[in-house]
Amino acid sequence: MAAPSAMAKANVLTIDKVSLHKPNVQVKVTYSCDPGLDHELVANAQRLDTGTRDEVTAAGTVKRDKLICDSDSHVTQVNMRPAQGSHFVKGNKLKVTVFYFDNDGFSYAHEDAVAVL
Repeated sequence: MAAPSAMAKANVLTIDKVSLHKPNVQVKVTYSCDPGLDHELVANAQRLDTGTRDEVTAAGTVKRDKLICDSDSHVTQVNMRPAQGSHFVKGNKLKVTVFYFDNDGFSYAHEDAVAVL
């Protein structure tokens, strides 16, 4: 019987944990990506319990040279900085989205989670 051939994995993202590290929000992400892909890993957070019309958001990026793309699963921490005028405290409810973003402006492999800090 022949040995199974190596197959490329889909470019997958999983949100493992969302936490507060004042003033930043951090998200722990398990990811896999195929070798040769030219993209960044992006994380966005939006506070859901603002009680106002103002959006409270944060964003962060893991640059392409910091990602290990060898079809295996890896873990990274994304530090998201709050937008000007935004702040987060323990107990806030957030919607967090992670995705890949390529040089042509396309985003893919979106993963969403709702978490309480």
